[in-house]
This record gives sequence, structure tokens and C-alpha cells, in this order.
Amino acid sequence: MTSTKITRHLQERSALLHQETTTRHDYAFKTNMSPVAKSAAEIVARIRQRESEIFWTTAEGSHHEGKHPVVFPGMSFAISRDRMHQTSLYQIVSAMPKGCLLHAHMEAMIDIDWMLDQALEIPGFWISSPAPLKLGASAQPKPFEFHYRPNRPVATATASIWEDDYPPHALIPVAEAARTHPSGESGFRSWAIAQMTITEDEALYHHHRGIFDVWKKFASCFRRIAGLFYAEPIFRRGVPRLLQQLHSDGIKYAELRLVPRPFHREGSDHPEPDARYFFECFAQELQRYCASPAGQGFWGARMIWTAIRSLPDEDIRASMQACLDCKAAYPDLIAGFDFVGQEDLGRPLVDLLPHCEWFQEECTQRNLQIPFFFHAGECLGDGDATDGNLVDAILLQSRRIGHAFSLYKHPLLIEMVKERRILIEMCPISHEILRLTANILTHPMPALQARGVPVSLNNDDPAILGHGGNGLSYDFYQVLIAFENTGLGGLATMAEDSVRWAAFEDETEAQWLAGVEGTMEGVKASRLQQWRAAFEDWCQWIVQEFAQELEESNPKVDQ
Repeated sequence: MTSTKITRHLQERSALLHQETTTRHDYAFKTNMSPVAKSAAEIVARIRQRESEIFWTTAEGSHHEGKHPVVFPGMSFAISRDRMHQTSLYQIVSAMPKGCLLHAHMEAMIDIDWMLDQALEIPGFWISSPAPLKLGASAQPKPFEFHYRPNRPVATATASIWEDDYPPHALIPVAEAARTHPSGESGFRSWAIAQMTITEDEALYHHHRGIFDVWKKFASCFRRIAGLFYAEPIFRRGVPRLLQQLHSDGIKYAELRLVPRPFHREGSDHPEPDARYFFECFAQELQRYCASPAGQGFWGARMIWTAIRSLPDEDIRASMQACLDCKAAYPDLIAGFDFVGQEDLGRPLVDLLPHCEWFQEECTQRNLQIPFFFHAGECLGDGDATDGNLVDAILLQSRRIGHAFSLYKHPLLIEMVKERRILIEMCPISHEILRLTANILTHPMPALQARGVPVSLNNDDPAILGHGGNGLSYDFYQVLIAFENTGLGGLATMAEDSVRWAAFEDETEAQWLAGVEGTMEGVKASRLQQWRAAFEDWCQWIVQEFAQELEESNPKVDQ
């Protein structure tokens, strides 16, 4: 090849690469970044390159001891979580203003070990099982449950839940179950946490068992957590703790999905007849936190009411009716409606269409704004019923779509999502742990972003999935370290879009679209301005704190 041909090839190559960037979701943001933001982006790119080449590389021929000898950028979260804390890049991401958390299930956000501490400390918590809880690697865990029964007398002598003579479903004080565990209280805690989380082995080494296997464990975690979470003494303590964790990680607002279940008022052995008292407790704790010194600057939180998609018609309709009633009682708290549960085993949206139509008609008649924010396409299928949920979510005017993991296979639906201004709520660590992808490097999110699809990053079920906290730094870090094209500007675009597509208040469809487009003044416009100011401050901090990294790193990396 002559020098002229090589020059022409390189010119065409450069032009093609640039043309391709113009279709990306973050092109406009990156193009319009301020000088200080561009400097910060260059610093972050060089730190990322250096840490990828040094910190995340296993030296050839070296001998490593331990369970996980090989390291690389974007490796499985379960084994990279603690290691990433040692990096400058994680320090930078931790300080980032991340905007809003739009996809997280509240029951799976309160740290399991902390809830166990509360159950052992607060009088009135019990545990039961349909059979003795056998221990050992070969023992299949029974579907035990926790209960809040503060007025139930404690017998002077009780059977051990760990022994063969345990009566089925007998209530045993949690403290007694911990005391009589063969390994004592510490053994009880370790055992219980393993039953209510996806363990490292399940996340890493059991991928060959597939999605149905891990979802079986995943669903059991929610059932076991319910007896702790839906008890007022733990719930009221947990809400401000949760909000503070979010706020400390640079999150200003959250929309929390929740399946309302029987809720036990403090001091009562009997659950409340409906969900209104639960929402009253949440509203009180939210208001108290926002008014506290720690809560200054936090924008607030709302709930997305969720119904389990596998339920029969009468239960689906009852859940929807309860949602309507609670929305009328607490209009500021409920932001929308969704169906949850494993899509592959649940009813597809097309089967639930009559209920969705009825719900929308009821909202119109009662003058209630409860838009849909549907889960759809959280699957590996291509053309099956679960994959088809994407079509119905779009046609039912879902304002955002949760997961949409299979969307990249559908070019027409991608264009419809863009045209209708639908945001995709991505949860990359969740997708890895729930076996949709082996690690983030094979995640389809970049394929959507390259086509201009708007995306926000979310943590989904952090307590169950082993995050050890409720922020978004882990998801932001994994995306940044895995994909060269993302960079600081790509992360910032997703954070800004989380504000742009947040349901801070009830809006008509026209108002919602105007807010997304940035053509309407109001709460959203104000908060977008606040986020942009915080972003510029963060970029200035990066330049001030990490400028030396720029001098020590390799030559300039393209953004």
C-alpha cells in the first residue's frame, strides 16, 4: 500500500469514527462541555487508562494466591467491588453528582445485616419455618419467615428451630434462634444473610445454572426480608438511613418501587388493613429527613407502586384499586405504576392489557396522574413472550422502561423509543448477578447508547445483590472502567438524563415531554440547573485534585 493510499485510508477512518460519534446519546453533551469539564474529562481518561494497564492487569508469569488470581478492567462485580475502592477513579466517581435514582426496589435496599441487628435488638421479632432449619452444604434451605409480634408472650421453654423436634410453623424469638444456632449468634447472622442475599458463589460460579435458578433464590430473598422490612420499628429507622446513604453518594432524589404488603404498626400484632398507614410512615420519615441538617439539599423521594405480574386477575385488580386509593390519599408520594417479578415466569403485558386499560380509564375518571414505568425485556429471549413486553410497554406509553436488556435486538423499537422520548433504566450490576451477562464487558448498553437511546444508571436491588450500600458509585465505576467510549461526558449525560426523566411531580403527557425536552420552566428545569452547577463544581475539583495525574500519565487519550 502506497503512502498516498495509507493517508487516504487514515483520513476516511478518522471521518468515519467522528461521524459515528454524532449518533451517540452523549454527543451533544460532550460537544458542549465547558473548558474545565473537558480538562476534567481528559484527566479522568488518563487515570482510567493508567489504572486499566497497571492496577487491573495481572502480570504475565506471576504467581497469585487466593481464590481469584486474574484481574482485568470490567471483571465481575462480586470480586472487583472491594478492589476498586483502592483506585483514584473510584474516588472521583464517588464524589460525582449522580442526579436521581430511578430504578430500585425499596425492600431490597435496606442492608440485611443492619435489619438483623434491629430484629435482635428490638423486642417482638420472631422466626418460623415449615420444618426444622437443617444446616450444612447439602441441606436445602426452608422458606423461613420473620414476624413482628410484640405482644406475644415468650414461653419459658421453646423448641429449637434447628432440631428435629421443632413443630412446623412454630414462632421462635429471633434472639433465641440466634442463641441456639450451632455456631452462636455470629453463625446465625452469617447463615441468615446468606439466605437473604445472592452469595458470591451464586453470582460467580453458578452461571451455568441459568436465570431460572438464580431468580428462584432471588424471589425467596424478598419473602424472607418482608417480615423485617414491613414492621414499623425497623421501617422507621431504615428510611432515614437509606436516604442518607443515597444523599451521601451524590443522589438528590429517588423513585422507589415497592410491592405493598401487610404492614405491622409498632406495638401491634396485627397488620394494617391497607397500605395507607405505610405511606403515612414513609411521608413522615421523608419529611423529617429532608428538614434535618443531614437532609439539606436532598430533593426528596416518591414511590412507584408495583404489582406482582404472576398474580391472578382478581389480585392484580385489587392491587391496582389499592394504588388508586392510596394515590388519592397521598398524591405527592405515588409517582407511577409497574409490574414486577421474573418476566419469563410472569404474565406478559399483552395478557395484562385489559387491566392496564381499566387502570388508565379509572385514572381519567378520578383525575389521577399515575403513569406507567414498566419493566420490559429483562430477558435473554428474542421473539418470545417476555421479549414482546417491549412492544407493549411502548404502546402503553410507559414513560421509562426498566432494564430493556433485549432492546438492542430490535432496530424498529429502538427508533420508537427515541422518537417517543422513552428513557431506559439500566442496572448493569444487577444484570450480571442475575445471569443476563457474565460481566459488564458483554453488556448490550453501549449498543443502545451508540444508537442514541437515553439511559440512566441504577442499582435495582443493592442489599440482596451484595452492594454493601445504596449508592450508584459501583454502577458508575463499572461502566466507566469497562467502556472506552463512555468517559466523564458519558457518565454525566446519564446523570443529567436521570434528572430530565425523573417524575418529581404529577404531569400530563404534554407537560412530561416538555420537561424532558427542557422547554418548560418549573421544578425539573430548576433541578437541571442545580445539577449542572454541581457538575461544574465536581469538574473543577477533579482538575484541582488530580492535575498531577495528567502530568504523570501516558500521552493524551481521545475522548
